Amino acid sequence: MTDSTTTLLPHWDLAGIYPALDSPEFEQAISGLSAKIDALDKYLGAKRIRRHGGDAGSAGEGKLAEKVEGYLTRMNEILLLYKTVEAFIFGFVSTDSFNTLAKRRLSELELLGVRVETQEMRFKGWLGEAVGPAGRLNGPLGQSSVAGEHAFYLRETVEQSRYLMSEAEEALAAEMVVSGGAAFGKLQGTITSQVSVPFEEDGETKDLPVSALQNIVHYHPDEAVRRRAFEAEIKAWESVREPLAACLNGVKGDLNILDRRRGRADSLHAALDQARIDRPTLETMLGVMRESFPMFRKYFQAKARRLGKERMAWWDLFAPVGAAERKFTYEEAREFLLAQFAHFSDRLAQLARRAFDGRWIDAEPRKGKRGGAFCMEVPGLEESRILANFDGSLDQLFTLAHELGHAFHNECQVGLSVLNRRTPMTLAETASIFNESLMTEAALKAAGGPAQELSILENFLQSASQIIVDIYSRFLFEKEVFEGRAKAELSADDFCEIMTRCQRETYGDGLDENRLHAYMWAWKPHYYSPAISYYNFPYAFGLLFGLGLYAEFQRRGPAFIADYESLLRSTGMGTASELAGRFGIDLRQPDFWRGSMKVIEGRLDRYLEI
Repeated sequence: MTDSTTTLLPHWDLAGIYPALDSPEFEQAISGLSAKIDALDKYLGAKRIRRHGGDAGSAGEGKLAEKVEGYLTRMNEILLLYKTVEAFIFGFVSTDSFNTLAKRRLSELELLGVRVETQEMRFKGWLGEAVGPAGRLNGPLGQSSVAGEHAFYLRETVEQSRYLMSEAEEALAAEMVVSGGAAFGKLQGTITSQVSVPFEEDGETKDLPVSALQNIVHYHPDEAVRRRAFEAEIKAWESVREPLAACLNGVKGDLNILDRRRGRADSLHAALDQARIDRPTLETMLGVMRESFPMFRKYFQAKARRLGKERMAWWDLFAPVGAAERKFTYEEAREFLLAQFAHFSDRLAQLARRAFDGRWIDAEPRKGKRGGAFCMEVPGLEESRILANFDGSLDQLFTLAHELGHAFHNECQVGLSVLNRRTPMTLAETASIFNESLMTEAALKAAGGPAQELSILENFLQSASQIIVDIYSRFLFEKEVFEGRAKAELSADDFCEIMTRCQRETYGDGLDENRLHAYMWAWKPHYYSPAISYYNFPYAFGLLFGLGLYAEFQRRGPAFIADYESLLRSTGMGTASELAGRFGIDLRQPDFWRGSMKVIEGRLDRYLEI
């Protein structure tokens, strides 16, 4: 890329994990992982750890504690190596979808993953029987320090054992997902990452990856260019809509069948358990989100006026307003982030410096690389890797801050077992949203006048509106797709109709109802995950929870930091309600959520004043 803000953008360093996909060190890791899985299979067989194992309900507490400890120790070792290998492979797959060796390695790893999942299901079924209705869980916890350290994991395992098919059926389901839901998800990722579009700008036609085209749709100052880019993007999705519709039908169809066979109440049931929240909490939060729509529509309408329009179209949602938005070089973004993090916490600043200096970040948009951004943990090294598509915009600076928040969350969990790091999505966004709050306040304080202040507030409100208004439309869309797919396959036209109808319901008169994005379902990878459904409402939870914690930081000052880091360390060892309770927060009460909305409303009021 030739723009001065994006030249020489770094690719992440994966050689620090293993030298190469075909190196002896990597081969040794794979063979070592396979050996550990074999050893756990033998252990489970020797100890008769399986449902209907013969002594599940009659084993003495000492014997039960010994079995639990043996399993926990072995499974943690497996997961530590598995997730390290997985991060290494996915580092190639996510940045180069043309890399056939990486895709083959991922397929090989997935087969080992099936065995690990089967082992976990086997232990879950056995433990549920072993504990039984008498609740003998406290016995083994008292007999083993390892079991005691994993008290929450064991409690959750027993609770979720109620939603298991037979052991044979669960083993079959784990095997079939590789060629079913996971295969559909990989196909969606491959298709969308390889879509490229010829696009003319400044008299020159370039073949752009769709992620680069979307940056033009979002941020180009000229509406005519944004509109042309949007229309080109829609045509691109139209060219691949049929295979993507087949992928989405496949994923949601598989999940509907499994949810029914496992005794789940509906498609939302498992997602709530994974999020570690209950239905009343979700309903309370969604209710407050609905209450906020008129507020956000005021923002959309105000932005339309700034753009000289009566109603915004989809391609105006991220458009810059007022003075031209400042562009950052990658080095400028780095220095700004490090300086602001240091004002909050030396530990956060040091972590961010390690990420930049250690080349944890892959920043360059390019063909074959996935769009968006994410952070993945490399537990074997106690490091992270961050994928971004940096274009020099303020939004991308905030994206880096967001992903570095995830990396800081990982840093706070250093030394914990992998099983105790399993954080639900609702809490996984805590540090990332908190980081964004730090950046917003810092940027507002440093603003050199109303024009810059307006640009910063615009960036914040863009993000908040996406997480509250657009996320709600995606939640409605996914819920309706699950319900419709239970009756019949849905066509690409069906998906487009549902998508735009849900957008109309949430955006209302804030947008031109004839200028929406019917193909949001096509490119968002979240819909295609066989592991996590409703990859949407946790983001709203994360925003509002993070804003609430930031308000607590403003109230308490530096004394807040130790409790905050302790919370991040504990997110794999408690429900959202239990952890929120540390700060006196009741998630079932609307007052907490409304308090966070008040933060957004205050910034909107200032936006309207300028």
